[in-house]
Amino acid sequence: MAPRNERNDREERDDGFVDKLVHINRVAKVVKGGRRFGFAALVVVGDLKGRVGFGHGKAREVPEAIRKATEAAKRDMIFVPLRDARTLHHDVQGRHGAGKVILRTAEAGTGIIAGGPMRAVFEAVGMHDVVAKSMGSSNPYNMVRATFDALKGQAHPKDVAAKRGLKYSTLQARRRDLVGSDVEA
Repeated sequence: MAPRNERNDREERDDGFVDKLVHINRVAKVVKGGRRFGFAALVVVGDLKGRVGFGHGKAREVPEAIRKATEAAKRDMIFVPLRDARTLHHDVQGRHGAGKVILRTAEAGTGIIAGGPMRAVFEAVGMHDVVAKSMGSSNPYNMVRATFDALKGQAHPKDVAAKRGLKYSTLQARRRDLVGSDVEA
């Protein structure tokens, strides 16, 4: 078996998707004869090109729970527009329950600065540079759902320009002016 660093809980399948196991929870059901143990798995699946999904699966054995979670993740995938195929277009916040996350764009070479469950989502989506902060709940389920809530709020500049009735080039020129003024100040 490969060391943890090499495989990094990541499996690439022939269908082009990458599976990342985020969390496994052992649950017990008390019955007349004692306890019956089962397992719940949280998995994130992505294609490293902007599509990502997460799933939750429960079963009596770990591999079966992971398989169910993977299938659920592939059914409910979202597309995340990436700038230069490496980072977000703009800063965004998301929340689910008591979990709240803030995602910020980052310069090239920054890397993924995020906690465990959020890191799995960013790696699966194919993001290379992002700074993220989780506040509130540290529950992996809430953190992943809050991250997905934030990613759903990510808008491509072409969509924003169309909504505002502007040309894409005009919007990009304004962005360059704002970035230039931040550098000078």
